[in-house]
Amino acid sequence: MENISNGRRWLGLMAILAATLMNLLDSTVVNVAGPAILADLDGTYVDLQWIAAGYTLALTVGLLVGGRLGDMFGRRRVLLVGVVGFLAASALCAAAWSPESLIVARVVQGLFGAVMIPQGFGLIRDLFGPADFGKAFGVFGPAIGLSTILGPVVSGILVDADLFGTGWRMVFAINLPLGAFALIAGLRTLPAGLGAVRARRLDTTGAVLAAVGVFLLVFPLMQGRELGWPAWTWAMLAASVVVLGLFTVHQRRRSSTGRTPLVELSVFSKRSYTSGALFVLVFFGAIVGFSLAVGLFLQLGLGHSPVKASVSMSAWAIGAFLGSGFSAGAMAKLGRRILHLGLALMTAGLVLLYAMFTQHGLGIGGWSLALPLLVYGLGMGMIFVPLFDVIMGEIADHEVGSASGILESIQQLGASLGVAALGTVFFAAAGVSGQAAGFLVASERVTLVTIALTAVAFGLAFLLPRHARRHEPAAPEQQVPVTPAPEREPALV
Repeated sequence: MENISNGRRWLGLMAILAATLMNLLDSTVVNVAGPAILADLDGTYVDLQWIAAGYTLALTVGLLVGGRLGDMFGRRRVLLVGVVGFLAASALCAAAWSPESLIVARVVQGLFGAVMIPQGFGLIRDLFGPADFGKAFGVFGPAIGLSTILGPVVSGILVDADLFGTGWRMVFAINLPLGAFALIAGLRTLPAGLGAVRARRLDTTGAVLAAVGVFLLVFPLMQGRELGWPAWTWAMLAASVVVLGLFTVHQRRRSSTGRTPLVELSVFSKRSYTSGALFVLVFFGAIVGFSLAVGLFLQLGLGHSPVKASVSMSAWAIGAFLGSGFSAGAMAKLGRRILHLGLALMTAGLVLLYAMFTQHGLGIGGWSLALPLLVYGLGMGMIFVPLFDVIMGEIADHEVGSASGILESIQQLGASLGVAALGTVFFAAAGVSGQAAGFLVASERVTLVTIALTAVAFGLAFLLPRHARRHEPAAPEQQVPVTPAPEREPALV
């Protein structure tokens, strides 16, 4: 570790935090700003789904590569390149002139986010070393938790404030001062050392196969409903299975010939890990898709302003914050049982919400929403902190880095599929009329589907290891806090 003064390394931590905050904000922005974006750009509901999922979809595939780039070219260099690209993409988002231009800019954002995010965890370790590693995350973790609560509220305030006549565009433009600080402070304070495995070559063929396979899977799910599910959508879904199969074969061949694969497939030989990967897919698909539906219902169904909608959803975020704090202290004692406790609370919150929908209808108010969302968030927060450590409880030490990276990518894939699947359910139920009653029915159906997905996750949790993996302390990163392996920084939804 380079000899860095105490003040400089804390400034370096703030630079990493600023980069992380940009990712946090842009992961959730569409939940609040979506209706304003559609109205201004004359977009469709499918455009809205793509604006949300384009970011996470690009992040999904890019995370498989981002960690390798840091090893090959040095974490500081790669993080700063990611910040510069993220800033440029944010400026393009703020200047978007059509839904298509915004979708493209969001994809570019996601790609550079995938370059930027995996470097932070290793850089914090390089800055502080084993002795002060816990102190650094003692500051970093609560800051992320607080920003998770305030992020959607700030987004709503920015849209309503209409600063300089920018409207929703300021939600993306706010990244410019954050990114400028991360860039300037990072250049001055972050260690410039190169990774120990610089000689490794990037598996570009694997990255291309993964990208094509995921696109073939998500694209027809997004477009199929609006186009009436033509034959080519089913052909794309079938082709995705073939391409992802080729990706698997390619990874096995690289491993057998001694070359570094993009992912270490040996981790899937363990039933607990395979079940955990499926759990992550279902869990994050449910919560991200449900979050989008709630945000849309508040604005399109109830006519709330962006800031009122974000404040109405703050009970959810507060619950998640409290649940995360509880699980951090209880995970060692409860192990896998804390996942079941969290899922039970999530189900209770969803059932209570559905009862509120049926009882109050379009007359449902903020207080009627607050209790169900608080309970749901409390359960969700209990799962955030221990989840990755529980899933990797039976993973060997040499597989930890790859296992963590795969889970991060599956988490983002789950988010993309959740937007596609639950978004399709929501807009199909809402109908083309755009009437408030249709959005109420849509919200009820999405709530029922989310209850079913939560029940599936509850069953899958029985297949996970009983106890979490033990390693040096870590802390959550973005809106979905996890505790990953030392090789990588956690990724959030």
